[in-house]
Amino acid sequence: MATQGSPDPLARMDDTTKAVAALREVAAAEEPLDDVLTRVATAAAQAIPDAEAATITVLTSGEPRTVAIAEELILAIDNAQYAAGRGPSLRAATVRRSVRSTASGDGLRWPEFVAAARQAGIRACVSVPLLSASDTASPRRGEDRESLGALNVYSLSATAFDPLDEQLTWVFTTAASHALRETRRWQRARDQVANLRTALSTGADIEQARGALMAVHSCTADEAFVRLVEHSRHQNVMLHEIARRFLLFLQQQRSG
Repeated sequence: MATQGSPDPLARMDDTTKAVAALREVAAAEEPLDDVLTRVATAAAQAIPDAEAATITVLTSGEPRTVAIAEELILAIDNAQYAAGRGPSLRAATVRRSVRSTASGDGLRWPEFVAAARQAGIRACVSVPLLSASDTASPRRGEDRESLGALNVYSLSATAFDPLDEQLTWVFTTAASHALRETRRWQRARDQVANLRTALSTGADIEQARGALMAVHSCTADEAFVRLVEHSRHQNVMLHEIARRFLLFLQQQRSG
């Protein structure tokens, strides 16, 4: 939890700079994504004046979820927004701009958010989008950038989060967006390796099955391949699976 009130602007900027510098070391340590994002949210809550807690909303295939660990009452605020399909965190992620909301002023627009916020004693919230581009430390709109989610900072004070606080919150989204980008890049690389392994494995099975058919039926390579394709279509089974079953059958025949 950050200090109450708004200290000198230079001091606030200094606190943010130190916090982000520490996060750079965390990102370089290759920790699990959820752990890194939790550290980002914790650092934001500690550095931004009047912040009680912070969470991070991540969009996965368009579906929101909170990845940064938070108290149950704070987590309930995020979940209320997800269930209703509306609220400041989802709004920030959608319009790609920071959104400030208060429990006293948004009852008609986001009643689910306000009800959950009041139950937790939260009176103000600022949500800043996580954007895919490298220049996320800027409050400019980013229609050409993918929205990855939002950083949500909550306060017990209805007057919390002035324009400078919003600017500083954008800085923390840089660390969060970097962690998300690196994780996605690693996931794509892992998927490519897995697909390559599958392709090599299935290709080898098909070639072995074709060779076995050539020996059994004294046919050409093309004729053997046609036999495999016909069996695949007739049984509505993938070609590599037909090849694998045929090789297994031959192995069982030899064993018997």
